[in-house]
Amino acid sequence: MDYSIIGKKIRELRKAIGITQGELADGICTQALVSRMEKGDIYPSATVLYRISQKLGVDVNYFFEIGSTERFDYIKNVERLLNNYRFKLQYDELIELVRKEEKNPIFINHKENKQLLEWNKAIYIAEVENDKDRAISVLMDAYQLTADPKRAMSEREMRLQISLGNFLSLQEKYEEALEVYERVQKALGPSPYLHDKSIQTRIYYHTARILTRLGKYDESIRYCRKGLKWTIGEERLFGIADLFYQIGFNLELKGELEESLPYFQKGRNYFHIQKNTKFVDFIDGKIAEVEEKLAETIGMDN
Repeated sequence: MDYSIIGKKIRELRKAIGITQGELADGICTQALVSRMEKGDIYPSATVLYRISQKLGVDVNYFFEIGSTERFDYIKNVERLLNNYRFKLQYDELIELVRKEEKNPIFINHKENKQLLEWNKAIYIAEVENDKDRAISVLMDAYQLTADPKRAMSEREMRLQISLGNFLSLQEKYEEALEVYERVQKALGPSPYLHDKSIQTRIYYHTARILTRLGKYDESIRYCRKGLKWTIGEERLFGIADLFYQIGFNLELKGELEESLPYFQKGRNYFHIQKNTKFVDFIDGKIAEVEEKLAETIGMDN
């Protein structure tokens, strides 16, 4: 057997759950020994390997199942799948994956990975089971798995907070939702450095939506314009369609029908680029509705 594979698996799992060699070695062996194991220079004794497997949250046999080696990016692949299911509103597939991974020790034994599953479970509860109170409870528990007031909010925690704001908004708790978005914006700071650039766009968009519901149309438009400036400046497409649509919607509500049409059309075009036929059809109907209102207005003027 190639014992270097054991070292490779130890390294992959350790990095996947986000601990250092020293943290893995603590209470088991020395950091230097872990380093040599991972390089394949030596292989661990049965006792050391068993204790390492416990700390990494896998059965010791995992290291000998060469045919089913977990890839280093396994967790990231699961996260990408969950993101894709949410984007496409494929909630049955989403909850099926969550339930599958809830049996995986890589997820259930480590708070950051468990948090990912609980977050997506909360979204399923809100969107499919329509139980917003329970969704909020699950989401808040998920957030507390990693929350630490002594450090900056992580991007994952920011995304969880945005979901919390969205759930509160669905319950028409608009002021509470705005407080959540403001908390995330404060965590971002004036010049956010983000790996996930969509976080800032989401803050602008969801804040704008609530302001629309509160009848603050001009303020909502200002947030949409900030969102467009940020998103275009970062050369990204995410959120552009929604922001253009929201400006058009605000203008329609203000009675500025003719001015709303170009924004609806821009939103439609970007949804078309994204191949989001559902929203393309929706905006086509909205454009037809506004054009009909305009025609009626012109007819009355004549």
